[in-house]
This record gives sequence, C-alpha cells and structure tokens, in this order.
Amino acid sequence: MTNKNKFLTVLILQSTAAASIALINKYIQVSAGNKNMLETSKSLCYKWRLGNIHYTKTGKGKPLLLIHDLTPVSSGYEWHSMVSLLSEHHTVYVIDLLGCGRSEKPNITYTNYLYVQLISDFIQTVIGRRTNVVASGGSAALAVMACKSNSDLFDQLLFINPDSILTCSQVPGKSAKLYKFILDMPILGTFIYHISTSKKTIFELMKTKYYENPYSVKGSVVDAYYESAHLGESPKSIYSSVACHYTKCNIINALKKINNSIYLIGSRSINGMEERLEEFKKYNPSIEFLLVNEGKYLPHVEYPDTMSNVIKTYLY
Repeated sequence: MTNKNKFLTVLILQSTAAASIALINKYIQVSAGNKNMLETSKSLCYKWRLGNIHYTKTGKGKPLLLIHDLTPVSSGYEWHSMVSLLSEHHTVYVIDLLGCGRSEKPNITYTNYLYVQLISDFIQTVIGRRTNVVASGGSAALAVMACKSNSDLFDQLLFINPDSILTCSQVPGKSAKLYKFILDMPILGTFIYHISTSKKTIFELMKTKYYENPYSVKGSVVDAYYESAHLGESPKSIYSSVACHYTKCNIINALKKINNSIYLIGSRSINGMEERLEEFKKYNPSIEFLLVNEGKYLPHVEYPDTMSNVIKTYLY
C-alpha cells in the first residue's frame, strides 16, 4: 500500500469514527428527555439578559428562594420533595440556574460573577423584596457573593453542605484551561461530557456520594438528573466551566463583611464536615451551624421531611 493510500485509509477511518461519535452524541441528547421528568405545570420564565430562566413559584408568605447545587446534572428538581413542606408559610421560588435544568444553556463560559448577577437580578426583578435563601453545595458561595454585593436583597441565608473555603478559592490553571479547550471541542468534548454524565455514572454518584443509603436511590431521581444534564443548546458548557474552576471565587472577605444571619447545615457522614463549617465560623463568628445525622451530600433529597423541619427551625 502506497503512502497516499495509507493516508486516505486513515482519513476515512477517522472521518467514520467522528461521524459515528457525532451520531451517538445526537442520539443521547434527543433521547435523554423522553420521559419529561422535569416537566411541570407550574413552569414560569424569567427573561434574563443571557438567557431564559426557568423557575416555579408556590405558596404564600415571606419569599424563600431555593438554589440547587452547581453541577451539570443539577436543577430545581433537587427540591421537588421540599416545596410542599416549605410552602405552608413561605412563597417558595425554585430556580434552574442558567446552564442547568430547563433554563437556557448558551455556549459560554460560566463564572461566579455571572451567577452572582443572575441571583441578584432574579430577586430584584421577580421576587421584588428581601428574601430568605437556601442553597446547597457549590451554590452556597454564589449566594455569599451575591449577598455581599447587595445585602438589601437578602434576609437569612442557609447553606446545606457548602463547599470548603479552599474549594471555593480554586482558580483555573494551565491544565484546567487545556482541559476546557478539549471539552469545548464539538465532537470529542461532547463525547467526553456524555460519558461523564451517563445514567450509569449518575447512578453511581447517587449511591456513593449523594445518598447515605445507596438502596434508597430512586430510578425517577436518576432519570431527572440525567434529563437535566442533556437538555438545551450546550449542556456541556456548564460542565467545562465548573470542572475547570471558572465558577469558583474566594469568599473569605465576603464572609467577613456580611451582617445577614447565616446558618450552615452539614452532614456528619461527610468526612471533615465539622472542620469545614468551623472554618466558615472563623471568618464570621455570628454564623451558626448544625451537623445532622441523616443523609449525605443531598440530605434534603434523601430525607426531605427531616430537612424541612431543620430549615423551618432556622427560618421561622
């Protein structure tokens, strides 16, 4: 075989592989939403400047904004078992952050500053008054920075298993920027994303990290998270931004300056959680925290009744 024929053969094989991967990517994106797990009759839309934001509004009373964890598989569905329990005395707003769930997912780099602006604008424009906020995981830092930026919009803040101060302070390095470049590639990057957010991967994540009891993971929850990860124009964009630390920000100065009441709820089953919460208190001594014995990373998903009672204790 001549060099020319070898080159043509390699080119054909590469083109065939690329075409096959592209077809797989398309099939996954189309089929992931077949069950319509995130569909709700209460869907509302906030037309924000960077994209339409999906949210729901339930109940009467003082406003309470629930903000889900900041991951590509997360959405307002995280709170679906909590809304009815909290809406007895609150007007409960559940938001899908830009790039997540049913909100628009533009092909952009998502940053901490972007989400700070979104949360502030949402409270000011949609809610229109001082608001209690409950946020989980990586979104706690977003709420801290938003409160520091405009404290008049916020009343009490409650965070469930917030990221550590060190995790919040991570910044994109050279390797992160290279990884993001690869993830942003149309075919290869999308394929990597689909592997990282496959239904099997999400199920394992639920069993090992999110839930205390792996046998209580429901198929409907896995389906909802899987659907959330594959809806929209560019669902992988939030994945690359989070994985490469573009959504991180040092929150120490903000913690020191905030005068709003801050409550932290941590799962005792997570190693080092007490030390993590103590570090928050070191920078703001007025912070109160509680370690709960039930649940793991998402105790409000696994034990909604218990967690709703904890939230009511602090916010009523």
